[in-house]
Amino acid sequence: MANRGPLTGGEKESLRHSLDRHRDVVLWKVEGLDDARLRERRTPSGTTLLGLVKHLGAMEYSWFCGTFGVETEPLPLDDEDPEADLRVEPHETAEEIVAFYRRARAAADEVIEARGLDEQGTAWFGSAVSLRWVLIHMIEETARHAGHLDIVRELIDGSTGDHQRS
Repeated sequence: MANRGPLTGGEKESLRHSLDRHRDVVLWKVEGLDDARLRERRTPSGTTLLGLVKHLGAMEYSWFCGTFGVETEPLPLDDEDPEADLRVEPHETAEEIVAFYRRARAAADEVIEARGLDEQGTAWFGSAVSLRWVLIHMIEETARHAGHLDIVRELIDGSTGDHQRS
């Protein structure tokens, strides 16, 4: 059975668990495949497993760190190229992209731990947003793309599911 988390936990604990559950699926979906398989384009839009992981890393950094004024490493975001963070460049390796996602997740976790749910930051579009809103948004974002990862992984090798079965 999937880890359902704290069924009677506090709000921040519950939100964090939900985000972590989807984050773990992201990492699970790229396990066991080589670089070539992780780059396979199996949809008409050209979506790849690695591209989705790269995008989610950029979003973790952007939404948690950027919103709350925490410095990050350079991000693959470009106002002139909205697909830049989804595209895997030939020189980028699977290991580098997964490590980028892990670093982004760790940096985001530091922001989450250091702030209260009502603390506000400034979103990339200029509006004030609370940590609560960012957590909810990133749960949605990560879950949405975990579903995309599941579909692409199934198209590659038939593997499905949102959690490892014991």
